[in-house]
Amino acid sequence: MTGLLIAGGRVVDPVRSLDAVRDVRIRDGIVAEIGEHLEPDEGETVLEVVGAVVAPGFVDMHVHLREPGFPQKETIATGTEAAVRGGFSTVACMPNTNPALDSPDTLDWLAQSVQRFGRCRVYPIGAITVGRKGREPCDFAALARAGAVGFSDDGDTVADAGVLTAAASRACDLAGAFISHCEPEDPIVARDLLIAAESGKRWHLAHLSTRDAVELVRAARAAGTHVTCEATPHHLTFTAADARAIGLPARVHPPLRSEADVAALRQGVRDGTIDALASDHAPHTEAEKMNVANPAPGFTGLEIAVGAYAGALPDLPMMRFVELLSTNPARILGIDGGTLQPGGPGDVTIFAQRSWVVDPSKFASKGKSTPFAGRRLPRKVLATIVGGNLRYCVPDLAR
Repeated sequence: MTGLLIAGGRVVDPVRSLDAVRDVRIRDGIVAEIGEHLEPDEGETVLEVVGAVVAPGFVDMHVHLREPGFPQKETIATGTEAAVRGGFSTVACMPNTNPALDSPDTLDWLAQSVQRFGRCRVYPIGAITVGRKGREPCDFAALARAGAVGFSDDGDTVADAGVLTAAASRACDLAGAFISHCEPEDPIVARDLLIAAESGKRWHLAHLSTRDAVELVRAARAAGTHVTCEATPHHLTFTAADARAIGLPARVHPPLRSEADVAALRQGVRDGTIDALASDHAPHTEAEKMNVANPAPGFTGLEIAVGAYAGALPDLPMMRFVELLSTNPARILGIDGGTLQPGGPGDVTIFAQRSWVVDPSKFASKGKSTPFAGRRLPRKVLATIVGGNLRYCVPDLAR
């Protein structure tokens, strides 16, 4: 494997408390060396990134790749290409597929497809209930052995508290967290936090969108509950009033909220209540999205996420930005990554303060609908490296 030298960038690594101009060398797929003024080895590819930020590869822990079952919306190939163009070396894919990711056989199919077509690392989130029907808990140990790093019926709340409690008890000794899609949000957040506290199961709350949900998380943490949570680009940016103005492209679950809710989410990111930023990338066909009678909820998010987060939170310190997009998601999922520690995976995201306008026609994703269409964003991904392989790079960066 040819080596790679990333030269002259601002290296930001929360795990190492590093924020300084350094060079990063990757060899044989791992970080080999970080230092000042490193000389290129013979045959080594050099990326000149003066003025850019060099971070551990970003991890999006909430992505819908739509396979198996819905290739008209997205495929492993198009979804992971969208991921690397958006700066993500790793994604975790949700189980609302057909069939659901509720059996080792389906996870094996996914792993083989990723090996053939994937452009980034993909970790599956297994279902909580068989078929995501909310009635019978899955065999979590078998799913974990097949590669699942968490469990969720995402897209459908497990309505029966008894079923969810039994599932949490069955999965309590496994590392993978339960990931809740909470709708209606506030009462289900309260219910799931109670189940988490009583069962001792690690819990993660997906796409928080309300001020009260943020407060419930704060209170649960203060009481000792092991809970983490995430926020999306759209819930940090748009309000219900914006949704009315934008129309069908802004329909999403949970819905866009009030200005007070958006402010509370932003404050939750700043003060540490919200642990991770996740896109909830949910592509649909144009016909599904623009069906006036029943518009599909959700939209593509991977390719706008980094710029959108920076636009919503321009005052966020760079170390905290990288922590939310890399270090914390990797920690929550229990996967390698989130740091540029020598000996670790050679996964790197390079980005810069560079203004750009969202043009969905240029997306790699099959999903072209986004409320960010035409919006100017302040931060742009320049390159994504996965295991030492340059999977995305803007022109003229490499020599």
